[in-house]
Amino acid sequence: MSVASKPKQHENDVLMVRPGKWSLTVITLLRSGTLRFSELKRVADGISQKTLTVTLRELERDGFVTRTMFATIPPRVDYELTGLGQELLKLADGMLLFAARNGKEVLAARERFDASGGEPVIRLVHP
Repeated sequence: MSVASKPKQHENDVLMVRPGKWSLTVITLLRSGTLRFSELKRVADGISQKTLTVTLRELERDGFVTRTMFATIPPRVDYELTGLGQELLKLADGMLLFAARNGKEVLAARERFDASGGEPVIRLVHP
């Protein structure tokens, strides 16, 4: 890799965006507009309140979502995608398409791997 094509450190940091399991799910759930925390929790079936809170904070920190708090009783907090979040949504949609096209193959590979006890298949190659 030439020096000119080597990514800068801040570019590498951005490439590490959203390692969390739920990040792209939350991004896709916000596609239709603003949702309250409780609505996100309900539609993101299987996510814990703590995990959703952490995921939303990370997405907000990176500029993908905005959080609006209302001084009501009970407190109301709304989340929505930013322009940057809309761009990430395109990537999330690509991942969803990939999963739809290749899900069976990935599951089959997992089953083969698990059936082998996690040991790699040994292939002998004779030159």
